[in-house]
Amino acid sequence: MKKTSIVIILFILAALAISIYVYPQLPEQVASHWNSQGEVDGYMPKFWGAFLMPLISIGMLLLFMTIPRIDPLKKNIEKFRKYFDTFIVFMLGFLFYIHLLTILWNTGYELSMNIMIIPAVAALFYYCGVLIENARRNWFIGIRTPWTLSSDNVWRKTHKRGGKLFKIAGLIALIGLAFQKLAMWFVLIPVLSVAGYTILYSYLEFQKENKKS
Repeated sequence: MKKTSIVIILFILAALAISIYVYPQLPEQVASHWNSQGEVDGYMPKFWGAFLMPLISIGMLLLFMTIPRIDPLKKNIEKFRKYFDTFIVFMLGFLFYIHLLTILWNTGYELSMNIMIIPAVAALFYYCGVLIENARRNWFIGIRTPWTLSSDNVWRKTHKRGGKLFKIAGLIALIGLAFQKLAMWFVLIPVLSVAGYTILYSYLEFQKENKKS
């Protein structure tokens, strides 16, 4: 078994073990969502508060395991498989971290959730940049627009630029640690801007390629 698979399974088992252990201590309504100011604005029943995130993690793992098997361009995925496998570790680790913060809050530790989540989001964004830079054309992973999927050249250019921008978005997110009330804006604005820009960039590159041909 690959080391990445072991780490992923450990994340899921640890999440389940923690939920089972603290379940008797959880309130009947578990805080599950916080606004940009770090204030609770959403609750869910005790069972789902304890086990929803581990169940989501299992579902995502199954999805990630399925993608390389069903993609018509699966051979391309194999070319960057090590980066994809590491991304799965980052994603499952991120979900485990969020689960742990939620459990801690609901067992008496009033954390600053909007600040605590930022380092994890920044790390995830940064590694998304690494994955994007190395992704080859496929139907499930990367910046998938009609124009990147129609041209290897447009795919390559868009992902090279998009990968760098996602890394920058991850670094900008860390600045939010110094501005607690504005922290979420340092996360949302950069990543949404990068997403919008890469879509437009892929379109323009495709049009440029068509004019040349």
